[in-house]
Amino acid sequence: METTTASRPASTEYPPYFSNYIDLVPDGAIVETLRDQLRETSALLARVPATAEEHRYEEGKWSVKEVLGHLCDAERIFSYRALRFGRGDGTPLAGFDSGSYVPAGGFGSRTLRSIADEFRAVREATIRLFEGMDGAALLRTGEASGTGVSVRALAWIIAGHERHHVAILRERYGLRA
Repeated sequence: METTTASRPASTEYPPYFSNYIDLVPDGAIVETLRDQLRETSALLARVPATAEEHRYEEGKWSVKEVLGHLCDAERIFSYRALRFGRGDGTPLAGFDSGSYVPAGGFGSRTLRSIADEFRAVREATIRLFEGMDGAALLRTGEASGTGVSVRALAWIIAGHERHHVAILRERYGLRA
């Protein structure tokens, strides 16, 4: 399994628009990257003052809590896809509209700490899922949002999506670990 998880997915394993996320992920074992991100992002979130939890860097943009809630929702969906495809389920899966998920998530009524706890739980489950997959499962593919994607690529997409949003939290929201 190590060779498969350490190998960057080929561009044929995912739709081109996901290269923006995958390109953000350093080479190496993806499960280790996911673990490192869990530690780093948890440390970043632990230092967010209560006065910044509702901060939006621009009118109409998500708050810090909503960005984190979006990370939880998206990771669950990508992991669900990985589970289905990794177990050999060939049923095409629909896309999702994160724009409608965030308001429906009610993240503004929760504390950042509770959403951060949720993020840790989701990420731990994601790590366990990918740790338990062998090389054959990681190379299986399925259809989501009308395009093909491999299980291995989904792991890298999860890591890249997190990197993308954490960079925004640092650059546009001014968060520092």
